[in-house]
Amino acid sequence: MEAPGPEWALVPMRQLVSWGAAGAMVFGGVVPYIPQYRDIRRSQNVEGFSTYVCLVLLVANILRILFWFGRRFESPLLWQSIIMIFTMLLMLKLCTEVRVSNELNIKRRSFADFDLNYFWHWSKFTDYVQCVLTFTGVTGYITYLWLDSSLFVETLGFLAVFTEAMLGVPQLYRNYQNRSTEGMSVKMVLMWTSGDTFKTVYFILNQAPFQFSICGLLQVFVDIAILLQVYLYSYYPQKPVSHTAHPASTKAL
Repeated sequence: MEAPGPEWALVPMRQLVSWGAAGAMVFGGVVPYIPQYRDIRRSQNVEGFSTYVCLVLLVANILRILFWFGRRFESPLLWQSIIMIFTMLLMLKLCTEVRVSNELNIKRRSFADFDLNYFWHWSKFTDYVQCVLTFTGVTGYITYLWLDSSLFVETLGFLAVFTEAMLGVPQLYRNYQNRSTEGMSVKMVLMWTSGDTFKTVYFILNQAPFQFSICGLLQVFVDIAILLQVYLYSYYPQKPVSHTAHPASTKAL
């Protein structure tokens, strides 16, 4: 009788690694926002954080969930989207409360005003929730009607991951406008970079839909560009570019 080889120990080891990777995918995406959330609560200032980051992630993850109904992918990616949506709503709630508490004698704006000049600059958290629910309802209905079209489903998947790949662009542009990264959590961006790198490798190794891998690489490049801004504006400070102030330009984007 042959002695059992080391293979018997490798099976549970591989299973543990698989569970660990899945757990990292599910919860790793929200970890970068913990230091930013704490910074905002401590400083009571949202100037350095663009809430358009929340908008991008909400749209991307809602579209990804809808894509799942047309083309099933791994469950950890689905749960990641669900958890990310709740996380972004928490970020929006905090940012809205802080921003409104710092405003004095200005007119309150709401989603029901349908004023594009103040889109995503509303005065109550419930307005953001109404917008998210409206977007989910409309896109969900369209997806239901076109779910049998493979072209529509693949396009939906591409839009989901491409939107997420643009996650860092609002922050990149805000830093460029301010000629500074002050108020932005560098820890958050470092976690973005490490998380997006891990995520892209995970997509490639697990043969996720090709849209995921391509846009994952694009997301890593945007993260690196923001880190270059941190270096540039720290060691070579520049004066902010003067531009005409939008009525809400002093608020968190």
